[in-house]
Amino acid sequence: MSIEYTPGPLLDAARNTPTALWNDSSDPDELRQSISYGGVGATCNPTIAYNCIIKRKDFWNARIAEIAKENPTITESEVGWTAVRELSLEAAKLLEPIFERENGRNGRLSMQTDPRLARSAKALADQAEEFHKLAPNIIVKIPATAVGVEAIEEATYRGVSVNVTVSFSVPQAVVTGEAIERGLKRREAEGKDVSTMGPVVTLMVGRLDDWIKEVAKRDKLFLDPGHLEWAGVAAFKRAYAEFQKRGLRARMLSAAFRNVMHWSEFVGGDVVVSPPFAWQQLINNSGYKMVERMDVPVRDDIMETLLGIPEFVRAYEPDGMTPEEFTQFGATRKTLRGFLESDNDLDRLVREVLIPKP
Repeated sequence: MSIEYTPGPLLDAARNTPTALWNDSSDPDELRQSISYGGVGATCNPTIAYNCIIKRKDFWNARIAEIAKENPTITESEVGWTAVRELSLEAAKLLEPIFERENGRNGRLSMQTDPRLARSAKALADQAEEFHKLAPNIIVKIPATAVGVEAIEEATYRGVSVNVTVSFSVPQAVVTGEAIERGLKRREAEGKDVSTMGPVVTLMVGRLDDWIKEVAKRDKLFLDPGHLEWAGVAAFKRAYAEFQKRGLRARMLSAAFRNVMHWSEFVGGDVVVSPPFAWQQLINNSGYKMVERMDVPVRDDIMETLLGIPEFVRAYEPDGMTPEEFTQFGATRKTLRGFLESDNDLDRLVREVLIPKP
């Protein structure tokens, strides 16, 4: 694939710093443009997949009908997930040249395990291995829950490059980063190759912002509302420092954008930043001059505000939550429910194709 690159701050960061740009969508048209900005990866999850299918509804409605005809005994959910696999593999193909050039570190397409499997570590690890085998450059999302931690280590041991998801806090990042490390070391102890694996640990910075704002409103806290925009940034910078201190090989990944700081504050770090395509367009058309800010700490007055919120402290301190508490964290519950609802949306879409209303 011949690439005509688009100059701008995203390309400057991609070429002149260790910070990698991934596209927070598997839509092929958006991904091609993201690659021109310096993008070297992409992601999919139930919500993204549903939105991509809706965007190309004429094509996918016809394809969903074909999938059902080709597989007359599978459920409507299996029909929908077959479409998700095909959508993901189309995007993965666009990234294969980057994957080969960068020896597996980038050029990957994230596929997410079915959120309905979240109660079983074995089911999550088995599906992660299945997705891993679909294409050489697939990376698989597994949630940062107590069950997910077990699945993350096992899937990594089996050779799956894992992208930790449903993750909003420093303790989730550290615990899952250590689970990846254990899986890598188990492979190495048996003489198995890890040189082309490219694990990442996502911190959904914007969803942490959202949750802390909800808590501040719920608890009627009197504070500078602008300081709440920094919750995810502060947690991400803390997690990044912890990974460096502990020698964890997985990279941190910033996702769930809410403002441009969710890119600009992390430039210069050996991290992945995954904005939706609309944010990439905004950043690249802004005239902003790229500045490395990963090592610039959040201002003291902002940190004083945030550390006065107990729920933020739980998300910020490496030992702020145990793995058993991850699922009860507000942002985790809201996101898991949202992904499950997107699964339901996809089921309904398939149903409308297969059994249209009279």
